[in-house]
Amino acid sequence: MAGLWRALGRAVLGRAVLGRTELGRAALSRADLGRAVLGRAEPGQAVSRPGRVPAARPGPWGWALALALGVGVRWDAAGDESQAGPDEQPPPPRGFGAAVRRSRDLLRRVKDEAGIPGIVVGVSVDGEEVWSEGLGYADVENRVLCKPETIMRIASISKCLTMMAVAKLWEEGKLDLDAPVQKYVPEFPEKLYEGEKVTITTRLLVSHLSGIRHYEKDIAKVKEEKEKANRALKPTKPHQDKEQKEGKGVEKTDSAKPRREHDSETKSRNSKPGRRDKEFEQEEYYLKEKFESVIDSLKIFKNDPLFFKPGSQFLYSTYGFTLLSAVVERASGQKFTDYMLKMFRDLDMLSTVLDDNEAMIYNRARCYVYNKKGRLVNAPYVDNSYKWAGGGFLSSVGDLLKFGNALLYSYQAGQFKSSTGKLLPGYLKPGTVAMMWTPVPKTEVSWDRDGKYAMAWAVVEKKQECGCCRQQRHYTSHTGGAVGASSVLLILPEELRPGAGAAPPRGVIVTIVCNMQSVSLNSTALKIAREFDKERQAQYTD
Repeated sequence: MAGLWRALGRAVLGRAVLGRTELGRAALSRADLGRAVLGRAEPGQAVSRPGRVPAARPGPWGWALALALGVGVRWDAAGDESQAGPDEQPPPPRGFGAAVRRSRDLLRRVKDEAGIPGIVVGVSVDGEEVWSEGLGYADVENRVLCKPETIMRIASISKCLTMMAVAKLWEEGKLDLDAPVQKYVPEFPEKLYEGEKVTITTRLLVSHLSGIRHYEKDIAKVKEEKEKANRALKPTKPHQDKEQKEGKGVEKTDSAKPRREHDSETKSRNSKPGRRDKEFEQEEYYLKEKFESVIDSLKIFKNDPLFFKPGSQFLYSTYGFTLLSAVVERASGQKFTDYMLKMFRDLDMLSTVLDDNEAMIYNRARCYVYNKKGRLVNAPYVDNSYKWAGGGFLSSVGDLLKFGNALLYSYQAGQFKSSTGKLLPGYLKPGTVAMMWTPVPKTEVSWDRDGKYAMAWAVVEKKQECGCCRQQRHYTSHTGGAVGASSVLLILPEELRPGAGAAPPRGVIVTIVCNMQSVSLNSTALKIAREFDKERQAQYTD
């Protein structure tokens, strides 16, 4: 209907203009047209103010022109998204205007300080998407603006998606978390550590306790970096401790090394953003070979020695999830990629796809880095088929919110009591999600010093040490860092009591994706989640 009125408005506007002007004259401005209609003056001629010279009564074309301006042109301005500029802001959702304004301001600061070409944010409150917005450019060269539908690399958030598949297979009795991986993938050789035969299980893989290496092949360098990381986590000066408490200190990233893959907020903003830090100096980040199957991609690392005895210590490993994808493939009886795409359809995540360079993927953003001279350049070509499970998916903020809500609903469904008893089951059982979100001993989280790693998620538990002091809320998150991209997905559940009357999901979910590497986004997502949670609580008290 809007399109019909828009077309009518344009037609009437054209007839009116042709009737009042000679062909070949300069086009009229919208202001001139408005004055011409209201005052019956010639375009460009000054219009008398009301009360001084009585204006002539508008003729039929005057009324038509007014209708065109008031209806057709107005709809054009509202409906033509291509005319929107990168700084134009959509109206905030009802009830969360203040949270949107503060969060948008924070996001703009992060974008500007880190030199991010384009960034997209999505926020869900109690299962409803209340804010999604893109800032900057999805494609700088062609000046394509970011929008909520923009699709970007989600990097290591792919691990959370893979964990959902693992959990589903475990619930169905198709996958034993504690069986040796060779039960499903005999192509992966049995391992020895210091001459002793050791066992790698799926449970160890999902918590990065398997001993399988990450991108760094030199075990001496890994141990050295771990020692540096441990020293860095111990504040030695009061001002350093203060900065860390304020969220400005070192945030390690999702690997065994600190300042890798996303880097700390301080380093990301104060140093050269998008540069190759130590993590991105690893050659295997830039593999260009296309692997036809997940079994084929095991050849990259399957014959390498373990870095430690499985279960003894934490080492973040994307290759561990490559092995996990082979386990999922064999346990499900389907190709890993087919099984995952079917799961995405079940979750209504229709914009989540493989990071396939050959496929035509609408709304896909370009990826960027900064070169040695500090100039923005296109990220180098990579083929992520060797790590679908650990960092090989593309998605939108809307789909990631759906994924987060599916998990949160499953987690809280067991706490909800309804007199009608008509609550639908979650995609997973409540106990399964609780298991996934239970911190695992001997683990660590590089991007959140308050957390521990669980099963493909970082978890921060509720804690308050002193009265009238900092209260640590329970939340879970995962960050991602890929060539030319950074991301975060954070879930802040409401603390429901058993028998709660409010239907799930209850809580705040925030996701942020951008097309620049080495940008730490976890603390930004947490600040945004707290802004929306604060307004959410205020609405309930009112």
